[in-house]
Amino acid sequence: MYRIEEIQLLRRIMSEKLDPRRYEHSLGVSFTAAALAMAHGADISQAEMAGMVHDCAKRFPPSVLVEKCRRHGIVLSEDQLRSPAVIHAIYGAYLTEKKYGISDRDVINAVRYHTTGRPGMSKLEKIVYVADYIEPQRSLAQILPEMRRLAFSDLDECMYRILKDTVAFLKGKKSYIARDTFDALDYFSNLLGYGEENGKN
Repeated sequence: MYRIEEIQLLRRIMSEKLDPRRYEHSLGVSFTAAALAMAHGADISQAEMAGMVHDCAKRFPPSVLVEKCRRHGIVLSEDQLRSPAVIHAIYGAYLTEKKYGISDRDVINAVRYHTTGRPGMSKLEKIVYVADYIEPQRSLAQILPEMRRLAFSDLDECMYRILKDTVAFLKGKKSYIARDTFDALDYFSNLLGYGEENGKN
């Protein structure tokens, strides 16, 4: 779908906009997403592009992101304001379309939901969400080795396991958890026949 020149241009832009560590992470997500696309029959260049741009707004602190959203007419819910770690994905989706000229709705949604997930995710959305969790520089989650194997065979099961681990981790930190994350966990739990998870804030 995307020409190599378009992907190379986006890489150059991200290398200038992001700090070196965030840029390396974005490269890792981009290449991991491309590999997952190969495994699951998705568009490889689309996955590479979405992975490269997914953290384009991460360079701004939450307070600045809130102000930028207000300035551009992006209405943040009380739920989103209580979980500031998700706001970079919301503003990132805006930047993806308005600043970087990507009109592909699937790519925009992959950026929008890469931190929370949501019910009914497209294959690309799942690929970027999972790639963000398993990319080579990640090292802290205990289930990482298993998820790196599972990601290439069963995206839905991998989504469920990562979402469940994320919710448990955030609850352990007594952090507020965005409603989209709970809804996504319930969706994949029901999809796989495990029953509703509940356990909301």
